[in-house]
Amino acid sequence: MAILFYVNYLVLVPRLLFKGKRLRYIILVLALLIGFYFVSYFPHEYMAGRPEMEQKVEPEREGSRERRAGFRIFHIYNYTLTSVAIIFLSMGLGSLKRQSQIEKRQEELEKEKLNSELAFLKNQISPHFFFNTLNNIYSLIEIDKEHSKDAVLKLSRLMRYLLYDTEKGETRLWDEIDFMNHYIDLMKLRLTDKVMLNVTLPKSDENLTIPPLLFIPFIENAFKHGISNRERSEIYISLHVLQKVLTFTCKNSMARLNNGTSDLSDSGIGLENAIKRLNLLFPDNHTLKISQTGDFFEVMLEIRFNQIR
Repeated sequence: MAILFYVNYLVLVPRLLFKGKRLRYIILVLALLIGFYFVSYFPHEYMAGRPEMEQKVEPEREGSRERRAGFRIFHIYNYTLTSVAIIFLSMGLGSLKRQSQIEKRQEELEKEKLNSELAFLKNQISPHFFFNTLNNIYSLIEIDKEHSKDAVLKLSRLMRYLLYDTEKGETRLWDEIDFMNHYIDLMKLRLTDKVMLNVTLPKSDENLTIPPLLFIPFIENAFKHGISNRERSEIYISLHVLQKVLTFTCKNSMARLNNGTSDLSDSGIGLENAIKRLNLLFPDNHTLKISQTGDFFEVMLEIRFNQIR
């Protein structure tokens, strides 16, 4: 029975059954069952014809053959029941092992997908942002050299964070908040007096680590589509942590085109990317609400770290 179990578990199930060769699998299993039946047949025949048993049934010699026939039937029944149970047990354990391997592979694929999405997000943030920031700093050099030096320093810190710190897969919440502050400070360089910016990003004493660049797509989207050179614009950004529950809010007025419609083109890629990452990273531990009310676009994100094991 042990040989039957391991041959089916280690050889037949993975090499035939899981590869779609069901007919060959069934034939070989039946051949194994029949072969091992004859292997076990002779010991049972010896037990049925032992001299001790013949002595005990000597007064009833006429019924000895019937007793031996009954013994054989019992052996066939017992062997069939036990061997079939062994086959199904080994098949079930093989299926569990295969499912475990599939789930492990799926987790690896999800991690690879997360890494590729993070790389995509970094590439999405970098080109236009750095190009516009460098232009703003260049214009600022002649006007205010001290502020231009500070802007260059902040830009270098952002580049260092994007290139090195985000490669770890996890970052301290404070480092992410620091990155967001530097990003917003650089975006202020191109703001006019018509833009009202309200930012609440407190220092975090919480010992929390988060995946990098979770919030930047929403902030970038707010600056991209919430600023108008002709009319007043508003952007509100806030983040706070209370009892291991992080709440992030980003709200902006929507700049209007000449025809009076809101410019929401080219806003779906970053947001879609952020939504996918959140679903993969915090499948049951986050709530994301994206709404458009009147002339305002609002994002509310809640991440419940106290439910993560």
